[in-house]
Amino acid sequence: MDLKKHRSIAIDGPSGAGKSTLAKRLAKELGYHYVDTGAIYRTVALAALRAGIDPADESRVAALLPDIRIGMDYDGDGLQHMYLNGEDVTGAIRENRVSAGASKAAAIPAVRAFLLDTQRELARKHDVIMDGRDIGTVVLPNADVKIFLTATPEARAERRWRELLERGQSADKARVLQEVMERDARDTNRASAPLRQAEDAVPADTTKLDFEGSYRLLLRIIRERMGGTPNE
Repeated sequence: MDLKKHRSIAIDGPSGAGKSTLAKRLAKELGYHYVDTGAIYRTVALAALRAGIDPADESRVAALLPDIRIGMDYDGDGLQHMYLNGEDVTGAIRENRVSAGASKAAAIPAVRAFLLDTQRELARKHDVIMDGRDIGTVVLPNADVKIFLTATPEARAERRWRELLERGQSADKARVLQEVMERDARDTNRASAPLRQAEDAVPADTTKLDFEGSYRLLLRIIRERMGGTPNE
């Protein structure tokens, strides 16, 4: 399968590392499509929750998949909108319960297989920056640039906690840290496409960096790996 017609950048890493925020900014700078794969899994988790199904229930979630239609579009600012059976669920998938359910659904092999072609098709049609847990190892193994973005669990929990407060959601910092660590364990130990750094990925630790510092680091890595301006 040829995934090299268009250029692709894979950014993997654990929850709360800043993948989505940084990838959005990079995509805008470079003129690429940003693909938030986590949002796709969140949409599956939302569908399960709305159907009264535990996102960790492998057989029931797998049985639900034929009835799920997932769509994706971008607004004028490049914001990725997710659609579930025609409904814009961009805001709904960011609820804390959906976030917790997303990693459970993502551990189900049938779900990953269901969404794999959707993700690859985007890379066949566009220059993309795609972030997730297994982009460089499974989804886009031939990506032009692979970055493994990380930070300590404490730093990531702090960011997640502040993000929730900014959205007007109540959150306990200690509980958020516990959830981050639990998700790390699920993502790294799952049988299907576990979170791990690809052998040819460049590690980028943002624990001690602010957003601008992290952005500059990733932009430098991309330009160095592509030998200049990525979209030349």
